[in-house]
Amino acid sequence: MQVSPHVYVMHIDDGAAFHPGGSNNYFVGDPRQEMVLIDTGDQHREWTQSILRYYEELGRPRISAILLTHGHHDHIGGLDRLVDVMQAPARCHPELVSTLQTMVGPDGVVLLRPDERVSTGGGVALQALFTPGHEVDHVSYYLQDERILFTGDCILGASSTTVRDLFDYMASLQLLSRYQHDTICPGHGPVVPPPRGAELVRWYINHREERERQILAALAAGHSGVKAITTYVYPPDLPHRLREGAERNVTTHLEKLVKEGRVEEVPSRYRLRN
Repeated sequence: MQVSPHVYVMHIDDGAAFHPGGSNNYFVGDPRQEMVLIDTGDQHREWTQSILRYYEELGRPRISAILLTHGHHDHIGGLDRLVDVMQAPARCHPELVSTLQTMVGPDGVVLLRPDERVSTGGGVALQALFTPGHEVDHVSYYLQDERILFTGDCILGASSTTVRDLFDYMASLQLLSRYQHDTICPGHGPVVPPPRGAELVRWYINHREERERQILAALAAGHSGVKAITTYVYPPDLPHRLREGAERNVTTHLEKLVKEGRVEEVPSRYRLRN
């Protein structure tokens, strides 16, 4: 599917419960000249073959680089096979270089620099935006000419995302909000077109800030443990299968508040059992 004059999405319904709306890989540039590929999907043969079939449909354009958003297996799987076919270097955050070198060799990986502009062909370029939080090695990409953000797992199209470091993640969302955009091209879920695409980053920020206010209210009410705070914050009919994720979410918020000096973590106490 063509998203804009220089953006093509290869969408796959990977069937993963944690990827509502499926997953995406993007070819960016001019198929008659030169393109880049963003992410390589999971390691499953069918996923790699789907990317290669789409590559054939585009006319096998020259691929100048394979850009990775981060090192999760569903974004770098099949990289070695795609590098062999496309004869293009993998480009990534410095924290991911050594991992990718084990897959494609030391000469097959070129690190990205913050704010580096990567030519995609057709006279347009992608700007690399370092957006840690979901993972330390996460990179988003900005296509200024068409006001598009490629957000990997930093922002998804049909759900919220998991976060390893919320302090860094909120800073990354603020960074993305400064780049004028109309469309979000996420790693998972549908492409988010205007006008919702222009509002989604702000929605993510507001959602996290509201959850933080709720957690602070729980602490003020005397709830101090993760389980108790989760019970206070989330609806009583929260499905059991979602509770573990809710507790992880509460934990990341508390870690952020500790890092900011707004909350104090009290060490656990121990005593003999009766």
